[in-house]
Amino acid sequence: LPTFMPVGVPRERQEDECRVAVTPDTAERMRRQGFNVFVETNAGLAAGFTDDAYRASAVTIVDSAEELYRQVRIVAKVNAMTAEELNMLQPSTTIVSFFDPRADGADAVIEQLLESKCSQLGMELVPRITRSQKLDALSSMANIAGYRAVIEASLCYPSFFTGQITAAGKTEPAKVLVIGAGVAGLAAIGTAKALGAIVRSFDVRPVVKEQVESMGAEFLMLHFKEDGSGSGGYAKIMSKEFIDAEMALFAQQAKEIDIVITTAQIPGRRAPLLYKEEHVAAMKRGSVIVDLAAGTGGNCQLTRAGEKFVTENGVTIIGYTDLPSRMASTASQLYSSNICHLFDDMGRGEGFHIDITDEVVRGMTVTYEGRKLWPPPRKPRPESKKDDDKKDDGEKKEKQDEEDERKSATNGVDKAGQTAAAKPPMSEREKQVRQALEWLLYAGALAALAFVTPEKFHSNFIVFAISCVLGYMLVWGVAPALHTPLMSVTNAISGIVVLSGLEQIGDNLQEDARVLAFVASGVASINIAGGFWVTQRMLNMFHNT
Repeated sequence: LPTFMPVGVPRERQEDECRVAVTPDTAERMRRQGFNVFVETNAGLAAGFTDDAYRASAVTIVDSAEELYRQVRIVAKVNAMTAEELNMLQPSTTIVSFFDPRADGADAVIEQLLESKCSQLGMELVPRITRSQKLDALSSMANIAGYRAVIEASLCYPSFFTGQITAAGKTEPAKVLVIGAGVAGLAAIGTAKALGAIVRSFDVRPVVKEQVESMGAEFLMLHFKEDGSGSGGYAKIMSKEFIDAEMALFAQQAKEIDIVITTAQIPGRRAPLLYKEEHVAAMKRGSVIVDLAAGTGGNCQLTRAGEKFVTENGVTIIGYTDLPSRMASTASQLYSSNICHLFDDMGRGEGFHIDITDEVVRGMTVTYEGRKLWPPPRKPRPESKKDDDKKDDGEKKEKQDEEDERKSATNGVDKAGQTAAAKPPMSEREKQVRQALEWLLYAGALAALAFVTPEKFHSNFIVFAISCVLGYMLVWGVAPALHTPLMSVTNAISGIVVLSGLEQIGDNLQEDARVLAFVASGVASINIAGGFWVTQRMLNMFHNT
């Protein structure tokens, strides 16, 4: 008979926490992975999952947390362990939950984990690499928080999100500003845009501009040469000059915006203060601010963590810290799916182990068998393309300087800097005169060609010139989506060329004309074959394999 590894899922003790680490659906997946799931009674009730639903998925329901911890050696939770729960743990237990080792009070928890030789894996410490996206619980929760922020704002905003035109009158669409275009920010942009609002967004990382605009929002730019992209996809702390320009931008936007959603956070630090008291004072009565960084100090100066209140000038400020928990069923399903993927990577039930040589597992391991492993060792930073470009530019500059010195010596110019004066740029009038002279030169060349060629050549040359112009406009004026149909048209034209060339070869013409006809037919045949080959390859891309 197969041996199943026991996994325990306790009820969350944190106030107002409705999520659960494992749902009935993912419990079935864990069963197939080789785990025997134990769930504390009523652990999933706040998320809409009854004990009977768990029993239907072959889960064992346990009456108390103490009994649960006595039977398992792997614990799956949402929030970090409380002091009471740590005292119930068996030695060498592995805990998988959200756990920030930089948070207040984390050191005391780590000491207790080290004493009992328990291993702690933090779900928000998953490295931001492609391979670990399926484990990224932080992004899963941020996506929900961004969506829910717009919903909470809509409940407090005293008008429509979308514009309305009725017999009674017209209402303008809401103007929404999303500060921070990470996972939560992009989710908020998409939701607000879907509700019909006019959405603007700001981020210190210019690299997210295309993502924002692809969702139909306007990206607010600061004409400031400073990039806020930090490690792991997060933003970094900006200079005072940049922040001053940022504050001026927000002051300007505050007079127009109806809803502000702030999402900016920096790992291990207090959330940056972006929306100050004067910005709130400049907003219209009935406006709404939703601060997703309320749990780490808040982006808005007036935010109260966990509260919603209205300022003296009628602006509603929402500082809820439990937005994912307000959609507990969906949040639990996504979080438990992240845990299932993690257990897959850790060997499933039969071979479950913590492989500290694995980059992902090592990055999220805080303690392991009585040792503190956080923070993980830093990977050597690869030389970026920007660095390569700078190096190339430096080498090119050195070579250019050497070349200039060589030319100066050849031309008898001394090294004291007595070089010829640089040629000044042409004015607009000089450019127009030069262009007119070039056209006159072309016209003269054509006139000279007309005098030395037979009359029949004139009509053929005119047709050739018109064909070149039409062909150029045909190719460059077609949308990319029509390139394949255009290739079919060019194949048809090439077919006409082949037939015409074959006809010319059979006529009693001069030897030179017959050779040219043969060459034209051969080149056109290559174009036809290549066109069909490329078209077939493009069509194969749409076939189901």
